[in-house]
Amino acid sequence: MNKYKIVLEYDGTNYSGWQAQKNARSIQGTLIEAAQQFLDLPVEIQGAGRTDAGVHALGQVAHLECARKLNCETLRMG
Repeated sequence: MNKYKIVLEYDGTNYSGWQAQKNARSIQGTLIEAAQQFLDLPVEIQGAGRTDAGVHALGQVAHLECARKLNCETLRMG
């Protein structure tokens, strides 16, 4: 498994917090969904900490895990 550090900034106003939940919109769940769509492969994203509902973040650290080696420069450029 390959791991990549990601540093996040987000407005958590309309989210139930960091941790993925089946019946609520979360930061972690939204990131996983977006990354899987962008990369076209399964990923896991784990945060170094969690936020509560409505909490914003500036510089939150997490890591993305996936089976394929990714070109970081391509990811930065989108």
